Amino acid sequence: MKDIDIARKHLDEKGVRIAVVKEGKLIYKSDERGIKPMYTLAMKLKDGLSNASVADRVIGKGAAILCKHMGVREVHGRLMSDNAIELLRGSNIQFTYEEKCAYIENEDRTGLCPIEKLSIDIEDGDVLLRRIGEFIKG
Repeated sequence: MKDIDIARKHLDEKGVRIAVVKEGKLIYKSDERGIKPMYTLAMKLKDGLSNASVADRVIGKGAAILCKHMGVREVHGRLMSDNAIELLRGSNIQFTYEEKCAYIENEDRTGLCPIEKLSIDIEDGDVLLRRIGEFIKG
């Protein structure tokens, strides 16, 4: 079974929000909402994620930037934004999704998700990590 299939299985059957698999082994999972699990992954495990596969419930541009920054090989999202698709395609990262949307909405569905706003004008992972860190703290 491919790594991305194992990650998707965890997403579907174990009820987690994000699962990361490398060389057939689950190396990270979380049931936290939002960008925090992806941020934690990028900050704590970045060096061990080259060629890993990530399955997440929601992949917006911010998550796509972080996947590129971490050297992820393959991404699956239940929901994926057009900007994330464009970035992943341009990065030669394999990806699949179940549903796509123009952009990821905020929780009350009145506009852009805060992380979509933070990432709209950039593609640099280090810059985005700084912005997300400030967002989480403040």
